[in-house]
Amino acid sequence: MQRALAEARAAASRGEVPVGAVVLGPDGRVLAAAGNRVEELSDPTAHAEILALRAAATLRGEPRLPDCDLVVTLEPCPMCAAAIALFRVRRLVFGAYDPKGGGVEHGPRVFSHPTCHHRPEIVGGVAEGEAAALLRDFFAARR
Repeated sequence: MQRALAEARAAASRGEVPVGAVVLGPDGRVLAAAGNRVEELSDPTAHAEILALRAAATLRGEPRLPDCDLVVTLEPCPMCAAAIALFRVRRLVFGAYDPKGGGVEHGPRVFSHPTCHHRPEIVGGVAEGEAAALLRDFFAARR
């Protein structure tokens, strides 16, 4: 989670919403890491999770990551939750909960739908206070 938090801080320094993600291989080694790049790339799908998952899949040369874990600083949105299912990630670990925009424990709860073909193990609330503070401070500075 510390690496994901570092990616989130780097995203904030670029003016991006501070969310960071890391994909860990089966041995725990970092395969890919990313922070949000929505503004930089003018791409509303350039969320940290999507960028990190794509990079890990490219590195491995395969479209699915069934033995990999995704660590992200914020509960994934519905788009990212659907991508996590498509990538067949083994475990999702996230920091802050997102009652407004989350798609895992809140909102549409993507993994609980019968049409969702894969549900990762989910661990929420890891370093929640630090992850939430990054987001809170980022948005407070913009208001």
